[in-house]
Amino acid sequence: MTMSYVPLDKEKHKATKVKLTNEFAHAKQAHIAAASILEYAQIASCMPIVFITDPASNSTHTVAMLGIEQGVNLFMKNDKWAGHVVPLNVQRYPFDVRPDGEKLGVFIDENSDLVGGEEGEVLFTEEGEPSPFLENRQQLLSDLANSEMATQNFVKKIIELDLLDPIVVQAKYVNGQQRNVNGMKTINETRLKALSDETILELHKAGYLGAIYAILMSLGQLNRIVQFTADSENPIQGLRLQVEKPEDAPAAE
Repeated sequence: MTMSYVPLDKEKHKATKVKLTNEFAHAKQAHIAAASILEYAQIASCMPIVFITDPASNSTHTVAMLGIEQGVNLFMKNDKWAGHVVPLNVQRYPFDVRPDGEKLGVFIDENSDLVGGEEGEVLFTEEGEPSPFLENRQQLLSDLANSEMATQNFVKKIIELDLLDPIVVQAKYVNGQQRNVNGMKTINETRLKALSDETILELHKAGYLGAIYAILMSLGQLNRIVQFTADSENPIQGLRLQVEKPEDAPAAE
């Protein structure tokens, strides 16, 4: 079903209800999810965090890896979320924060199966004020928007310090097949260690040093992705990460 986000309106949506669920079925075909600096430590205990660059805008973002094949979320088992951590950008659905004129506004996906049914949480009180449920969602969205700004500043600093390397994840399947997964970057530990004491102190005071190590530690969660394929049609035997060499890079189209 195509998503249809519209601005949340207390008149239009005064009788709208949103169903509560922990299944997160909308993310079933998402192999990555945006990750913000606010949640790196939590995500790192469950799934890998990598950097990706949008070729259209040339902007770089951090994402949690939910799988290695497009359209396949390995953290969904029997149509339910199986991981012990859920990225905030998955939790926020069916709401989102988007530009609304000259400011940011709360939007809702009217096509969502969670929206508009007979059961669920009301969004507004009879007086037209946000319900406790909506207030909670608004706080989550506010935290997410603020964290996104902090994340952009963090990524900008990492790029400024030339700490990113393109990487390739080499997948070896139980049936003997092999393939490379490209398009990701991570932090180069050698160049990180070579930074001056002054720069390291600057990163520490900004809260970036902990974020860096959370990202590096998260790469160990590639093993969890391997485990989650055990009951799939094509289980993975192992995943290996290495810095991408020119011959590993996909050919330009």
